[in-house]
Amino acid sequence: MLSAFVNAFKIRDLRGKIFFTLAMLAVYRLGSFIPIPGVDSGALRQLIEQSAATGAAQLINLFSGGAFTQLAVFALGIMPYITASIIMQLLTVVIPRLEEWQKEGESGAKRINQWTRYLTVGIAVLQSTTLITVIQSGGGAGALFGGGAQLPPGLNLVPNDSLPMRALMVLTLTAGTAFIMWLGELITARGVGNGMSLIIFAAIISELPSQGNQILQSSGPVVLGIVLLVALLLIVGVVVVEQGQRRIPVQYARRQIGTRSYGGNSTYIPLKVNQSGVIPIIFASSMLYVPVLAASIFSEQTWLVNFVDRYLSGQDINLVYVTTYFVLVVFFAYFYTSITFNPIDVADNMKKYGGFIPGIRPGQRTAEELDRVITRLTLPGSLYLATLAILPFLALGVAGVPFPFAGATLLIVVGVGLETMKQIESQMMQRHYEGFLRR
Repeated sequence: MLSAFVNAFKIRDLRGKIFFTLAMLAVYRLGSFIPIPGVDSGALRQLIEQSAATGAAQLINLFSGGAFTQLAVFALGIMPYITASIIMQLLTVVIPRLEEWQKEGESGAKRINQWTRYLTVGIAVLQSTTLITVIQSGGGAGALFGGGAQLPPGLNLVPNDSLPMRALMVLTLTAGTAFIMWLGELITARGVGNGMSLIIFAAIISELPSQGNQILQSSGPVVLGIVLLVALLLIVGVVVVEQGQRRIPVQYARRQIGTRSYGGNSTYIPLKVNQSGVIPIIFASSMLYVPVLAASIFSEQTWLVNFVDRYLSGQDINLVYVTTYFVLVVFFAYFYTSITFNPIDVADNMKKYGGFIPGIRPGQRTAEELDRVITRLTLPGSLYLATLAILPFLALGVAGVPFPFAGATLLIVVGVGLETMKQIESQMMQRHYEGFLRR
């Protein structure tokens, strides 16, 4: 493994790509500490000390590397781009024009990416406006920072409440998101790995030392050692499951065109156990955050505020919240898998090029077989995903120890790490160097 790292830096252009990627990630981390104009730093510091963000607020803060609760220039992080990408992916199912673009190859992908950028900016404007409005409302601090965070009387997070100052804050947050999006595309084009994924990876990794220190200070070195050991075992388990595939054999008929023969080869369709990735956890967290946001906006409705604080805030671990979260993750795993994998399209493409599953007739029967396999495969995948999602709550409820190495954190870190390592290895193998994965 160490020799593979040394060999990676021996290749001049690969070494340049790695250093370029690290430099862009350093620029991203720098922007996570620069506050937006108009925020009282003293009041912000008091709120951060009380902070215990939960649900979608915790997820946004995690994906922004802590910039969300610090109201930095990159406070929105890459979440608007993720949201825009998911929306565009869902719209391809209902809008025929987008479906045509998706089938056009590279030119269609460029058009979809361009519209994703426009949608990202629009979502960033909407989210930044909502964020500024929420933190200036009466219950906004509790909704943003969680844990019952409240400012002392007479102290305001945004002292200047004028319209020009609000516009400047919204513009700064939107520009920060657009800059992150540009950095991600720059890393993808000139660096190593997928830029957007690496930005999320860097944000999550940057939060882990502080979370580990929190466990050390509250529970001692023995508990921290146990947590790290459990995290290591979980990483091994996640790698095994994420690499797990159900391979559907496909045979292509031999065709004679002139003097040449085509086809006749065998291949397979790889169906992953976790076909939906981390998206169901993001969907479920966002759904559970809607009541919290509604309670902060309609704070005069006492019954709503009390119900949300008791069952859906996520601050106090309760059976209703954990069960709802588990069920939502399972539901969205099935939902997102059905959106991203269409058995009818796969069966039609196979039939078009003379492919068939041995023992299964092409066309409708093939689509039914693929649908049966993906439905049965999604069940263990969704249960695995939901278990990872609620694992931090179980650790906190049973052992009383915060457990940061699970859920979206673990999936993204392991997934991005594996994908980046594969890309580096492929470039090394092209130059006849031995890679990270021994064969």
